Amino acid sequence: MLFWTIIKVALKSLTANKLRSFLAMLGIIIGVAAVISMLALGSGAKKQVLERVTSMGTNLLMIRPGGERRGGVHTGSMESLTLTDAQAILKTVEGLEALAPVVMGRASVKYYNENLTTTITGTSLTYLTIRNFELDQGRSFTWIEEERSSHVAIIGSNAAELLFGKKNPLNERIRIKNVNFLVIGVLKAKGDQGWFNPDEMVIIPFMTAMKQILGQVHLNEIDVQTEPKADLNKVVTDITQLLRKRHHLGNDVDDDFSIRNQAEILEMASTFVRTFTILLGGIASISLIVGGIGIMNIMLVTVTERTREIGVRKAIGAKDRDILGQFLLESILISALGGIIGIALGILVAEMIGKITEYQTVIEISSIILAITVSASVGIFFGYYPARRAARLDPIEALRYE
Repeated sequence: MLFWTIIKVALKSLTANKLRSFLAMLGIIIGVAAVISMLALGSGAKKQVLERVTSMGTNLLMIRPGGERRGGVHTGSMESLTLTDAQAILKTVEGLEALAPVVMGRASVKYYNENLTTTITGTSLTYLTIRNFELDQGRSFTWIEEERSSHVAIIGSNAAELLFGKKNPLNERIRIKNVNFLVIGVLKAKGDQGWFNPDEMVIIPFMTAMKQILGQVHLNEIDVQTEPKADLNKVVTDITQLLRKRHHLGNDVDDDFSIRNQAEILEMASTFVRTFTILLGGIASISLIVGGIGIMNIMLVTVTERTREIGVRKAIGAKDRDILGQFLLESILISALGGIIGIALGILVAEMIGKITEYQTVIEISSIILAITVSASVGIFFGYYPARRAARLDPIEALRYE
């Protein structure tokens, strides 16, 4: 039997009972739509996480006080990093592009009757470059203002809105722990990082923060940006050896500091989101299997109903492979049409999720190709047995069937 003839017969058979054909497709439609929408949700989550991590800086090493063992248990002094440590790292270690000492603490910020309790970050002007902060208005503080412990501040976009409303905050004075500060800059929004909201923090020179606001001599963090071609592992090793020597740590003593690599954080986040996406796709694909079982059930019923037709075709010369091809093609058409409708529905659902909720969705071509491949495979796999059963019918017994 010619291929086009088989297609025409298959289409005529499917359209003869439209409701049954649609019900057979329904499982595939729901399954494909679920797979595409869930993968789009997972891809969107991955993009969002990566954007948030990379927005905090690239080629970044974060040195923090307190050692860290397996399981995240911190040991050692939480006041082990000093300003002289930061200066020694900048002077001694090769492959560094920039370094910023960081002190942090919570404090009340006031502007007339407006009051905001937020994170005060004392650092150098290199911090903005290292952490990928951009100024929306104004300027950063200068080296001279750092050295003189000037009372100047750069505030986040949310802090500006909460304190000043629609008023321009530049050249206005705010009070931090009853000390007046001149607002010289406003940062562009970065978005809430979950554990920390950079849009609400206030940045001031580190010497001003250490001496007048937070009253501490130790650092909470040293941020290091390496050169693009630098070997991160070598830089980490050099910093570790330098700090251990400066802190007089013996060979049998754990580090009293920890070094976090931004690339490792990025990889860890990517792995987590990838696992999350696979889990979502796996759960959604279960409905494809259910849809495939539905197709098999419908095709078995169809073979039973058309037993006499199969007998007639075999009696006039149709071969087993012709019957096999006809019923297998019907199964593939059901799954393929269901897959196409499911793709359109999945894209629509993914777009609606992105618009209605706060979750970002990203539809990738690979997920569409995967859905098409899986739906076609379901049609072949679950349609083969009914088609083979039809092809192996004895023509004489089939003609006798009522």
